[in-house]
Amino acid sequence: MKSYQLVAANAPLELVETETPEPQGTEVLVKITACGVCHSDLHFWHGYYDLGDGKKMTLEDRNISLPFTMGHEPVGEVVAFGPDAKSDAKVGETYMVFPWTGCGDCARCNEGAEQDCANVAPLGVRRPGGYADHIIVPHPRYLVDITGVDPHYACTLACAGITSYSAIRKAKAISPDDKLVIIGAGGVGLTGVGIARDFIANEKIVVDVNEEKLAAAREAGADHTINPKREDARARIAELTDTGAGAVVDFVASTETASFGIDVLRRGGSYIAVGLYGGRIDIPSLSLPTRDITLRGSYVGNLGEMHELMELVKAGKVDPIPVASRPMSEVTNTLKDLEDGKIIGRVVVIPEGA
Repeated sequence: MKSYQLVAANAPLELVETETPEPQGTEVLVKITACGVCHSDLHFWHGYYDLGDGKKMTLEDRNISLPFTMGHEPVGEVVAFGPDAKSDAKVGETYMVFPWTGCGDCARCNEGAEQDCANVAPLGVRRPGGYADHIIVPHPRYLVDITGVDPHYACTLACAGITSYSAIRKAKAISPDDKLVIIGAGGVGLTGVGIARDFIANEKIVVDVNEEKLAAAREAGADHTINPKREDARARIAELTDTGAGAVVDFVASTETASFGIDVLRRGGSYIAVGLYGGRIDIPSLSLPTRDITLRGSYVGNLGEMHELMELVKAGKVDPIPVASRPMSEVTNTLKDLEDGKIIGRVVVIPEGA
């Protein structure tokens, strides 16, 4: 088996050849046909998350040891099942692999919120991921049917899609007179705009500093776009909303975007932090009760939401974002391009011979 492993922070991913694993117990062996490259992989590649005020949370702080194989947006063909794996899935069929796996036997997992499991072990994060030609999936329930969906686009649904859907779903409760503000039109944010297009009837305002990404957002369904480098974004949102936004979904979630997003909320509005850019939120605690606002996070999504999203995609209710493909040998250069903001939409990498 060939895999591209992170061996040191900021170093090129290293091609490693090992024996192809055999599935044990309930496991499934899947031959990767494509794997999405996600912005969150940059944090692993750099070796830390930014906590603000010069503080960092390292991979070691998260008990993640190197080397390991990243890649949490895999699609592939089932090769074999472990002896205890019971499923309607068939060898030779292609599935998207839901990566946000928990321990499978705790209160959170049993209520279907594996992403909130105290021992969450996602593929490509705590289990070997999809920057490889094979992957071990812990249980067949994580195989998601993608019949009728372009497999390369399906890759992006495993993280960008489910993350966007879960966050936009949290914002759906806004009142009919409200407007939704989306901060960030990168791969995840652009996916969110496409999901919100038919999922939320309210007008959508997208904020980004990149004109090309704003153009893509308009194509995806944004009613208004704002570039803070070109105009006073706070004043423009005040003009468009009268009293402020009913909800802000922040796909960047930096110190600056969080401050902006909270500032433009109306009384009773909700700020939802999704991105992992990093930083700190500093607001007077008094503003929470006096403005009656809600601040919350949204981390990926659960398996039930994954199936809901896939049904929306199959029904044509989500417009696909641009997806380009590259050989998996170019995964390091793809991470660099993503870091430099050169990618519009998403990129998937393809193993040799797939």
